[in-house]
Amino acid sequence: MGIEIEEKFDVPPDYTIPDLSRLATVEGPKSYELVALYYDTADLRLAARGITLRRRRGGTDPGWHVKLPMGKDARQEITHPLTRSTKVVPQELADLVRAYTRGAELRVVADLTTRRSVTVLRDGDDRLVEIADDRVKGTKYGDDTVIVRWREVEAELLEGGTRELLAKVGKRLRKAGATPSPAASKLARLLEPAPPPVAATVPGSAGEVVIAYLAGQVQALLSQDPRVRRAEEDAVHQMRVASRRLRGTLKAFRSVVTNTDHVQDELRWIATVLGEARDLEVIRARFAGELRDLPPELVVGPVRNRLGHDLLERERQAYGRINEALSGERYYRLLDALDALVATPQLGKAAREPARDKLRDVAEANWRRVTKKYDIAMAVDDLRHREIAMHDVRKAAKRARYTAEALRPILGGRMKRLAKLAERVQEILGAHQDGVVAQETLLKEAEPARRAGEDTFTYGLLVGIERNAADRAYAEFPRVWKKTMKAARKVF
Repeated sequence: MGIEIEEKFDVPPDYTIPDLSRLATVEGPKSYELVALYYDTADLRLAARGITLRRRRGGTDPGWHVKLPMGKDARQEITHPLTRSTKVVPQELADLVRAYTRGAELRVVADLTTRRSVTVLRDGDDRLVEIADDRVKGTKYGDDTVIVRWREVEAELLEGGTRELLAKVGKRLRKAGATPSPAASKLARLLEPAPPPVAATVPGSAGEVVIAYLAGQVQALLSQDPRVRRAEEDAVHQMRVASRRLRGTLKAFRSVVTNTDHVQDELRWIATVLGEARDLEVIRARFAGELRDLPPELVVGPVRNRLGHDLLERERQAYGRINEALSGERYYRLLDALDALVATPQLGKAAREPARDKLRDVAEANWRRVTKKYDIAMAVDDLRHREIAMHDVRKAAKRARYTAEALRPILGGRMKRLAKLAERVQEILGAHQDGVVAQETLLKEAEPARRAGEDTFTYGLLVGIERNAADRAYAEFPRVWKKTMKAARKVF
């Protein structure tokens, strides 16, 4: 697996690669012939999202490759050894694109034969940038077979190079007559897939802003799906955040996009599925840090094993349940519903109103909801019940934060400040909640240790540490709230 960062250029047939020796030592060129088969659904669902799935022979990296977008000029590449079959995609790779195929058959949609001339810029043993000069013959399959020929140049950043050097190479190539390619890949140039549809809305309207934000968060959720299936670092967290942002936006802007209760319920379901593994991941790292900070004489018995290996095993089981959910029809139906939400939403009258006026009102209403929840909590005399009510304050702050983030493109700095204020409320109440949950987990983990006759002294010590942390956060909150309210009055 690797991150591919490159710039692509269209060049005329008689183009000459310029002299790059002033930038670094030049090695090559070396020539290869590459033959690749590309796989997609009949309606090109992968290509529409900028995803490449191919089987390639020749060159220095033959095999199966999946390339997933990771932002401008960057893609994540996942490889698999070459197999004999050209008809069956390796299951590991087919699983990585399930969020896009959703059960549809993968088949060959194109092939590309490329005569490649490769020049490498080096600094000693370090390979900095690779320049590939490609003469391409592309064949597109479908109702009619179409053959297209062209020439292009790619400049790819290698492990020893810098983006600054890549930019200098690109500048030299452009000066020699290359033009930046509008196509993200050779396959996109050949197939010209239609992008995922987005609903037509009134320019400058509330509907335009909300739908654009929803489309971005749907893409964010989808982009994390392959990473979650591979259990990559922080992927579960990012996917859960995307689902929460989608749900929070639909709640906040229900007068703009209507009839979304079922989608909200399903977003809550997938966030819950993802949350189990994420919470175990966080709390396992939390306990590991606390045990590492304790003097060795205070760590008694096999507590590291129980709070490490035992929680890790539970985390692995939770990942198994995630993969099962992500491979099921319920998840596919949710993804279909999200696509429809962006392409053909049910819009309310508020969707036609000017974005700046209507959405500012929504942001203010969501912040008032936070203050109302806080007043309700403060009116509760029983401390235990007040803590529960404060959890509602945290949820309201999270919703206000997501709303403000969605509105930053049109309301700018004011929404940035409001998002930061809401985040601060969310974080400090979250610190209290995390301490409470950690105490409950420690007591639960201590029970089997006690039954096994192990010394549970360290568990009690950790419970005390977590209780102090939770109490400090709770005691600090009134000061934070007062400061936050003062700052919020300047926003509105």
